[in-house]
Amino acid sequence: MYEFKEEFLTGIEQIDREHKRLFDIANELYELKSEEFIPDKYDNIRHILEELRDYTLTHFEHEEEYMRSIGYKKMFTQISQHNALKETINSWDLDAIDENQDEAIEEMLRLITDWLVNHILNEDKLIG
Repeated sequence: MYEFKEEFLTGIEQIDREHKRLFDIANELYELKSEEFIPDKYDNIRHILEELRDYTLTHFEHEEEYMRSIGYKKMFTQISQHNALKETINSWDLDAIDENQDEAIEEMLRLITDWLVNHILNEDKLIG
C-alpha cells in the first residue's frame, strides 16, 4: 500500500534513503493490519513501534544535521515538527495498545500516513 514514489524525492540521497525506510515501516504496519490469521498482534505492534521510534530519531538527527550544514532557514520549524512527532510516538501507551490492537494500528497508520505525505511533500522537499 505504501509506495515511495519519485514525487517524494528531496534530491538528498541519505534523506531519500531514510524516507524509503519509513515507507517500509509503514508497509509493515499495514500488512500487520491486514493479517487475519494473527489473533494477538501486540508483540508485532510493539516491535514496529520500537523500530519507528528508533528510526525516526536516527532520521531526524541526520536531517537536522544536514539542515545545519547548509544553513537552512526553516530549520527550527522542522525541528519543532520533528519534536512533536517524537512526542506523539513516545506517548503511545503500550497497555492501551494491547487492549485495542486494531484501533492502535489504525491510529499509527493515520499518523504515519499524514507524516509521510504531508511532511515530506510540504517540508522536506524544500530542504533539497
